[in-house]
Amino acid sequence: MDHLTAEFGGAEQMDTAVGPVLQRFSGVRRIAVLRGGGLGDLIFALPAITALRSAYPGAVITLLGTPVHRSLLAAVQSAVDEVQILPFAEGVRPGTEDPAAVDAFFADMQRRQFDLAVQLHGGGRYSNPFLLRLGARHTVGTRTADAAGLERTVPYLYYQHEPLRALEVAGLAGAAPVDLEARLAAAPSAGAAAVLPDDAGSRPLVVVHPGATDPSRRWPVAHFAELAAACAADGCAVVLVGDESDRPLAQRILALAAPAPVVSLAGELDLAGLVDVLAAADVVVGNDSGPRHLAQALGTPTVGIFWVGNMINAGPLGRSLHRVQLGWTTVCPACGIDVTQVGWTAPRCGHDDSVVAGVPVQGVYEDVRSLVSTPRPGRQG
Repeated sequence: MDHLTAEFGGAEQMDTAVGPVLQRFSGVRRIAVLRGGGLGDLIFALPAITALRSAYPGAVITLLGTPVHRSLLAAVQSAVDEVQILPFAEGVRPGTEDPAAVDAFFADMQRRQFDLAVQLHGGGRYSNPFLLRLGARHTVGTRTADAAGLERTVPYLYYQHEPLRALEVAGLAGAAPVDLEARLAAAPSAGAAAVLPDDAGSRPLVVVHPGATDPSRRWPVAHFAELAAACAADGCAVVLVGDESDRPLAQRILALAAPAPVVSLAGELDLAGLVDVLAAADVVVGNDSGPRHLAQALGTPTVGIFWVGNMINAGPLGRSLHRVQLGWTTVCPACGIDVTQVGWTAPRCGHDDSVVAGVPVQGVYEDVRSLVSTPRPGRQG
């Protein structure tokens, strides 16, 4: 049986943070960071990117990411200098792979002559060979037992807080943490006033995101409707958000919450608009999903509904501004399979039954009320 050990490439340990902070590489002028996926995946990587910016202040940082990453980073201020869109490639970006497009991507990246390439995209079975093909002078990242080695690696074990995992990788490149969680500020824009209810500025604004990529992570629509109606009855302006795929969920919530004055912007906002609305909110309520993570990064208080396993990997660290309600289900409600075995350790059973359905509405409602009444730094209480 293969045993994973950290690989430090002969470097001396200079400090300790989340993990060892090793010697910095010399002459680093261009850094590539590999992180595909959705909004949340990028937000988890941002503290590591900020650490790299601090350790290598003169370097150009290129994110190898997805279109949604480019759209988000155009709407906020961050440590990323540019985004290059990943080609469709197995285990890196889902889609039909075009070998010619993949070859063209790597030809372009190799011309950039990266000094350092950082793998923040999973265990490395697919992402490490992808990273190595960039031809960077130095490589760091995570790896499972079956993944290709990089110059410096940390073992990839599934249950680890994702931002802290990324910071442990950054430490391999000599980058100590600047912050443990992502901090973002909205870029100058027209603001949220144009899309919010006319009187939203005079009432507490509760923004609700009912979606999640994995249906099993979604709190039931009826629970969201009950919560939205209760918040509206308290005098809050309640606004639903999400992308086009969330529109049906939002419409069902509106129907169930009627006649409460709940408004839906699901499918109506681009990412810049979503940033503005989340930043304007007094509280954002959501599942373990990109918009909730984005709201937290923008400094907006959140109430998150998490399956306990996802809480380990993605939950907020603090409780002053961020509350969590946990679903403790450990077996699939439909077939009984152990859902704590995830990733490559066990196949997904294919059922979409919610593992957070048992989270009570009352608990989420009380958290919302508490945060609405909590004065925020920089805001009038």
